[in-house]
Amino acid sequence: MKRTEISTLGEFGLIDHITEGIEFVNKETVKGVGDDAAVLDMNGTRTLVTTDLLLEGIHFDLTYVPLKHLGYKSAVVNFSDIYAMNGTP
Repeated sequence: MKRTEISTLGEFGLIDHITEGIEFVNKETVKGVGDDAAVLDMNGTRTLVTTDLLLEGIHFDLTYVPLKHLGYKSAVVNFSDIYAMNGTP
């Protein structure tokens, strides 16, 4: 198997590569992987589910970032995904 560097795929290419062939088995899933958040329909109520990964040395440095600022950033990046899907956190 030929090795492909992640940097050549890009974010959306990597998502496509990882999720290729995945089919949704739950009828509640309206929108799955590949958007800012997953959309689930739970008894007529739509729920957005999102996660983000923040890595020290890439997204923050604890040498100069206070923990309260890191907590704020952790919340805001997820709120941003919810707003991008026209939701309310």
